[in-house]
Amino acid sequence: MKKIASFTVNHIDLLRGIYVSRKDVCGDNSITTFDIRMKEPNREPVINNAELHAMEHLGATYLRNDEALSDSVVYFGPMGCRTGFYLLMKGDLTPADVLPLIKNLFQFMAEFNEEIPGASPRDCGNYLDMNLPMARYESKKFLEEVLKVIKPENMVYPE
Repeated sequence: MKKIASFTVNHIDLLRGIYVSRKDVCGDNSITTFDIRMKEPNREPVINNAELHAMEHLGATYLRNDEALSDSVVYFGPMGCRTGFYLLMKGDLTPADVLPLIKNLFQFMAEFNEEIPGASPRDCGNYLDMNLPMARYESKKFLEEVLKVIKPENMVYPE
């Protein structure tokens, strides 16, 4: 069986950053899948489920409420390996195209200090498994250590 594209990425040398995971065509639209890599795979502890879940709720809410780009957002959700998130957007885009949006997203999550949207038994299938303080910590860490000082090597997959 042929490996899918995300399993061919060199995870040994992969740094934290924003990468184009794949580009697809759906009808008249190009869809760009971004790999928002918050942890160096197999070298850093992964993000715990509770903070990952809180960040998923915050991120999806923020992105779908962005006035300029909400119509371009297809999906935002965690990677199964818990080292980051996937963001799917309409358009043939690059990491530089979405960097301002992702910086704003992580700033929002780093500063958020209200009730997590959708964190209720009616709205979520596992609403108790959320950790806002750690979600804020992880968001701020990624924002400060990666997004605010991003370099080309944090936006192109290693060979």
